[in-house]
Amino acid sequence: MTIRQLPPTLVDRIAAGEVVERPAAVVKELVENAIDAGAGRVEVALREGGLALIAVTDDGSGMSPDELTLAVERHCTSKLPDDDLLGIKTLGFRGEALPSIGSVARLTVTTRRRQDAEASTLRVEGGVKGAVMPAAHSHGTRVEVRDLFYATPARLKFLKTPRTERDQALDAVQRLAMACPWIAFTVTADDERVLLRLPAITPDLVGAADPDDEGAAARRQRLSAILGREFADNALAIDAQREGFRLVGLAGLPTLNRATSRDQYLFVNGRPVRDKLLVGAVRGAYQDFLARDRHPMVVLFLVCPENEVDVNVHPAKAEVRFRDSTLVRGLIVGALRNALTGAGHRAATTVAEAALGAFRPGELPVHGGYAADRGYRQTAALPRGFAEAAAALYAPQGGLGGLVPGARQTAGPEHGSALEHYPLGAARAQLHDTYIVAQTENGIVIVDQHAAHERLVYERMKQNLAGSGVARQLLLLPEVVELDEADAARLIARAGELAELGLVIEAFGPGAVVVREVPALLGETDAAGLVRDLADEIAEFGEVLALKERLESICGTLACHGSVRAGRRLNDVEMNALLREMEATPHSGQCNHGRPTYVELQLADIERLFGRR
Repeated sequence: MTIRQLPPTLVDRIAAGEVVERPAAVVKELVENAIDAGAGRVEVALREGGLALIAVTDDGSGMSPDELTLAVERHCTSKLPDDDLLGIKTLGFRGEALPSIGSVARLTVTTRRRQDAEASTLRVEGGVKGAVMPAAHSHGTRVEVRDLFYATPARLKFLKTPRTERDQALDAVQRLAMACPWIAFTVTADDERVLLRLPAITPDLVGAADPDDEGAAARRQRLSAILGREFADNALAIDAQREGFRLVGLAGLPTLNRATSRDQYLFVNGRPVRDKLLVGAVRGAYQDFLARDRHPMVVLFLVCPENEVDVNVHPAKAEVRFRDSTLVRGLIVGALRNALTGAGHRAATTVAEAALGAFRPGELPVHGGYAADRGYRQTAALPRGFAEAAAALYAPQGGLGGLVPGARQTAGPEHGSALEHYPLGAARAQLHDTYIVAQTENGIVIVDQHAAHERLVYERMKQNLAGSGVARQLLLLPEVVELDEADAARLIARAGELAELGLVIEAFGPGAVVVREVPALLGETDAAGLVRDLADEIAEFGEVLALKERLESICGTLACHGSVRAGRRLNDVEMNALLREMEATPHSGQCNHGRPTYVELQLADIERLFGRR
């Protein structure tokens, strides 16, 4: 078989396979072009999930007729004026999107600059380019992509349902919108149904005097519109700098968590990327607060010098490579941990909202006939004497506290009234020997005494470990562990960090390490299995999470057994002491598994439950 040069049309279709995987990839490329063109408004229309039509309209700078002709040729771009791939300041830079799309679909581009009298339009069908023609269009650009993959029908077999493809395209727009709050975005689907409408957030809408505050407020407002108000209300502001890198964004409280890592977003110089570095860094920062199967919500924006990051390492530009990934990872972990520590005992408001949602109005025939779903009403006429008997039956009884099973009152309301000014208030009662009820200035707090004290004991144990170090146990017979040469090298490079955690290893020839000491906390342990787990995690995440999680799991178990148990009666002094210690201890708003240690109900919410508001 002789070697031959492939025809240009086939070359374009092969290249398109790298750029145009699905409708969402087309949407991403076209919206990025609109952002690079300085658009203040971007409108996206989808039909049949993007297979029948993708139309992206913007009010950006537009193109001249000559530029339009070049725009659909491969490797033609305005975004590399100095031919410097290490100084990329735009989202796009390869000049591949439009020719790749035109090779597998019917492409129409209509554009006009502000200074031009008329617009220009150009069609490309299956890689065949037409002539530039005059057209009517306002300033900016409109790109229409019809019958996607009609020229390569085999690709259609690998696509999902139109609804799934539509959702993927919507996600691509939302990711770009997160990084550009100053741009208005609209996405419509079949029957002109609006899927997304995000107004531009201008300085006058934010109302912040300081530019940094203005940017943070705009980000929070845009993220609230995309991820929901509960995220914005329960997220901690991130702002940290290190050696020319700056990290800003929002990180959710541990009690606001999800079953997957889908709601974790990282942007590098405004570019949305999916990176294992983020997954490992976030997991490392939250490892004290969440179970392994729960994931926090975070949105992080990293700004760094262009020459410190390579964005040209992935066909779809979905991944980047940092010159110093250790610095970036340390910045992310440190910033997240500082923010979580600063949150103190705070827990997500969604906990209280869920508790309020679980309440249902009672069905007792209260005198006056209150119906929860219809408001106050008068009851129908009752037999003589019946209403009086019912009222007497349901009248408040003296010593009611003694009639409620498991409830125990503390001293009277005057006792500890000064304590109500504290964030967690003054203890008023203990229910079922498990839950402390405290009164605050604006509501009540219900504390799970076991979960709260478990967290307090755990934090003390962590402080003791940090102060005295992890005790080691010398192995009578050092254990040799066979590994891949690369895995062994990565482990030896981290030998100092592992020693701080109580695991002492040394190189033992190529592709092997010898384990001499293990953490005493682990007791009898499978040293070889532990070392292999560590090698896998360093390769994937660049972090020795396995050992840290094992140590913290044991500390958590010891804390659980050493804490106040559910079912133990506490007096009011003990309960108030527990509340004060929670207020002074970081991370006391959630237990070691991310569950809340207390629920706070505002007085206004309680009044609404009883129809008082």
